[in-house]
Amino acid sequence: MSETSAAYRALVEIAQRSRANARGLPEQEEATVQWSGVGFTLDSRKYVVPMGEVSEILEMPRFTQVPGVKGWVKGVANVRGRLMPIMDLMMFLNRQSGLQSKRRRLLVLERGELYSGLIVDEVLGMQHFSVDWYTDEIPTRYRDTQIYLKGGYQQDSEFWAVFSLFTLARDPRFLDVAS
Repeated sequence: MSETSAAYRALVEIAQRSRANARGLPEQEEATVQWSGVGFTLDSRKYVVPMGEVSEILEMPRFTQVPGVKGWVKGVANVRGRLMPIMDLMMFLNRQSGLQSKRRRLLVLERGELYSGLIVDEVLGMQHFSVDWYTDEIPTRYRDTQIYLKGGYQQDSEFWAVFSLFTLARDPRFLDVAS
């Protein structure tokens, strides 16, 4: 028996043992379509903003108060050389936040010439939902924000309302800041 045929037989034997001990391929699962947004809270209610509507998230910058504006306009801040109006979303909705100012965060809205920082209670980071969880039915506890909502996602026992900053930016009451 030649060395070549012995080597060949050894390779065939190794191949057979490999096939006998090989695991099957993992089951192919159907991929679920995901929707993603930035999660935040207002008065312990959970919201999510579509990714394309938030340009950045900031800690509360120092700002200068501006006379002659409504109470929910906190002032203007210099953010990397740009003046940004700072607006308290809870106060705009005629509510008070129970959180300390340093715990609250800004969602930055930039659309065309509109550049504003919206104070929210907390930012919960990126949230991902299966599109199958989407619903048009909005619980009554979201009544004061309903005109800015585009449905929501029911995930386990939690409801996340989809809040549109672009819809808020079109609201004449939001654009009328003079007192």
